[in-house]
Amino acid sequence: MNTLKDKILQQIKTANIAEQFIYINIIVFVVTLLSRVLSQLMKWNENLFINWFSLPSNIDSFLSQPWALISYGFLHADFLHILFNSILLFYIGNLFLDFFSKRDFIIYYISGIVFGGIIYLLSYTYFPSLKDSHSVLVGASAGVTAILIGLATKIPNYGLQIRFIGAIKLWHIAVAFVLLDLIQLPVSNSGGHLAHLGGAIVGFFLTNQINKGETLKHLFSNIFKSKKEGPLKTVYRNPNPQQNIKKSSLQQEKIDKILDKISKSGYETLSQEEKDFLFTIGKK
Repeated sequence: MNTLKDKILQQIKTANIAEQFIYINIIVFVVTLLSRVLSQLMKWNENLFINWFSLPSNIDSFLSQPWALISYGFLHADFLHILFNSILLFYIGNLFLDFFSKRDFIIYYISGIVFGGIIYLLSYTYFPSLKDSHSVLVGASAGVTAILIGLATKIPNYGLQIRFIGAIKLWHIAVAFVLLDLIQLPVSNSGGHLAHLGGAIVGFFLTNQINKGETLKHLFSNIFKSKKEGPLKTVYRNPNPQQNIKKSSLQQEKIDKILDKISKSGYETLSQEEKDFLFTIGKK
């Protein structure tokens, strides 16, 4: 008979990447709660787990714990915080995987967290209204926002069915999220909202590059590769460039037809062949 532990491990093992990130966030949240209880029992003035892995607003503090630029994205302040991010990541994340690959998901998610953290640090360093305040950043919202905006940039007219409301286009949802962050900037949690906007920038930028024909693997290799050129380059000429151009044009035409069908009738109306084609294109 399978134990509860075996069932949980099996569920995590068979889950897709979006669901796996949700499970990781939940596990870390439980550890955070246990750490909070321990801190209270030991009469510590602070939660050491939160302090060690959250992102501080002070640059000097950050330099002593640089891993926090990623680890903060797996911490959450309270139950409602992780609940909202988990629900959004489940629905948007699963839809994202219909058009992008597992590798793309990880790139969008982690890049959103990292760039959101960088925006947060820069904001508390250079903005006068934040410069003298001290805060810490936690939450996966920047990564989730990167996934949402990236998907909305890919299929802006896709109708997301919401109970009691009906179909709402993805680009409407994306704009609403960005506007909410902008509106709340001067009200509260300014650093957090700026981090969300950083994630939004990442999502838009990455999908925009993909739409231009750039692959994420090639994009990141260009960003991080050395500018020092080798002594010799061998150039191979394409014997039949017109054939490749024609193939690329037909492929793009097929993609446009499928996306148009999705925007009008929804993803569920696609045939299995069309779904497989989109998934294959997303992995390139």
